[in-house]
Amino acid sequence: MENVMVVGAGFMGSGIAQVCAQSGYTVILMDINPEALDKAQSGIEWSLEKFASKGMLKESPQSVMDRLIFSDNLNKAADAHWVIEAAFEEQALKEALFEQLDRLVPEDAILATNTSSIPITRLAMGTNRPERVVGLHFFGPVPFMALVEVIRGEKTSDDVFNQGVDFIKSLGKTPVKVHKDIPGFVMNRIFGAAFRECVDLVAEGIASPEDIDIGMRLGYGWNIGPFEIADNAGLDTFARVGQTMLALGEAHLVAKSDLILQMVKEGRLGKKVGHGFYRYGKDGKKIT
Repeated sequence: MENVMVVGAGFMGSGIAQVCAQSGYTVILMDINPEALDKAQSGIEWSLEKFASKGMLKESPQSVMDRLIFSDNLNKAADAHWVIEAAFEEQALKEALFEQLDRLVPEDAILATNTSSIPITRLAMGTNRPERVVGLHFFGPVPFMALVEVIRGEKTSDDVFNQGVDFIKSLGKTPVKVHKDIPGFVMNRIFGAAFRECVDLVAEGIASPEDIDIGMRLGYGWNIGPFEIADNAGLDTFARVGQTMLALGEAHLVAKSDLILQMVKEGRLGKKVGHGFYRYGKDGKKIT
């Protein structure tokens, strides 16, 4: 199978690396922060053990770990056919990474980004191969979420777009094909429109996060409510996405209230720190 490099060992990057390794790919998980790599390695090991204990893993956890390489060296991109950028949602950072990767990867490699809001075309402009750049927007937690958006940039070739769809299927995921490159793509625009209203309703004291989550679960069949989704993803991520959408002229998809920004300033980032719209124990379970 082809080699995969994932750039960024955070919540999303480590999850992407795990599912690729579980699907038989040799994976290089790269991050310049050694602590992030150590945390990702222990997190993946824990996750694989959980999968194995529930009979959800076809082989031993160690067999999957043997296909994972943890590295702080971006030059290892020279060994990859797929490179998936999963860095923070900051356009300048992603553009700089794409410029570097363009110089390192083989001619036949495909450059993908896990951005949730930045147009693929903007990131591809810094490369000499915009036809080989595609969006692969995973949803987190990646090992459990079946959905991935495959986004075509303005110059993405048909072949690369189709390879992106096939690659996602090879991971056991379901691709949603996005044929036009717009900020936020499809699913985040739909969720953003709903979440904007939810945040403003809470900020105005009309309803609580708990009641809105209950309402969306029981009234509209959502598996989890919008505020639970936000806590899972990280409120700092939501804040960055909101700022990106504003900068791209999509203010109608962003809450008028500054509630999320205030929560981020207070350190209430969601499940990963134990406190967001809800409180969480060390096991990650919501405290009721």
